[in-house]
Amino acid sequence: MAEADLQRFLEKVQTLQAFVQLSEQRPELRAALAACATHAEVVGLARAWGFEIGRRWGETEAGGPGDASLLGGPCPPAGQETTTVLVEGPGFRLERIHSCGAASPAGFWYDQEEQEWITLLQGSARLQFEDEALPRDLSRGDRLLIRRGRRHRVLATDPAPGTVWLALFWSDPGPAP
Repeated sequence: MAEADLQRFLEKVQTLQAFVQLSEQRPELRAALAACATHAEVVGLARAWGFEIGRRWGETEAGGPGDASLLGGPCPPAGQETTTVLVEGPGFRLERIHSCGAASPAGFWYDQEEQEWITLLQGSARLQFEDEALPRDLSRGDRLLIRRGRRHRVLATDPAPGTVWLALFWSDPGPAP
């Protein structure tokens, strides 16, 4: 491990240790921490107490406006998402989707005519497929193929800095699976 990486790692551990120590000293913080159900809630709670623990060790800062980085740009308003078409051609489209505390409306199911392959570049998400009893939890680096006609919905995405998806859509003239 390079010295700079070692220093970033040690700083991350120190920040986490300081947050844990404070939670042991402050019963109200410990109770709030115990009530957290997701990583995003823990990150938000830590941020409210002055600790930045949202990035995982080794993740770099997202770029600013106009940056070519897939992780750059502001988080959309809470409950919304922004979609940017990165490239498209005959029969395919590659999109960057940035969600911020977003979910599909109650009772709404995506039912697409295209195949869709997704991967999470940042954050986490919870998806529900109509043909599965339990939702699927996805986190950074996870990927998933959604066949055309397979009904699904987004149950939750992370609050700021949000969830960033890379989604590849393509036409498939064959019958639906």
